[in-house]
Amino acid sequence: MAEPLTMVIGDTAMSLADCPVRDVLDNIGGKWNTLIVLMLAEGPLRFSALRRRLPDISQRMLTQTLRDLQRDGYLSRTVFPTKPPSVEYRLTEMGRSFEALLKGLVRWSVEHHAAIRAARASFDQDAA
Repeated sequence: MAEPLTMVIGDTAMSLADCPVRDVLDNIGGKWNTLIVLMLAEGPLRFSALRRRLPDISQRMLTQTLRDLQRDGYLSRTVFPTKPPSVEYRLTEMGRSFEALLKGLVRWSVEHHAAIRAARASFDQDAA
């Protein structure tokens, strides 16, 4: 019987079958998740404000993405008893800690975007 695959990072060995990195990245790596976290880093926003800032997202996708981020503990949701009820989203402490890491990725992406696009174009041209 084959042994389960493992990966070692620093002093930590992780089973690839139950890898925490894959589990976390599967949920945060979506198209809209990082944008929403970065928007909420500026302060709490209501659903309608998020919808205006992300005109390409459908209402259904925004709702699902916010639920997923709330479920994983990155943001909190507060319902205000107005007519009609309004809902506000804000980053939790864990969301703020993730936002700090995410800003480093954003900086890296901006610095390397041109080189990545050039590498893709070169690869695509060679593959054709």
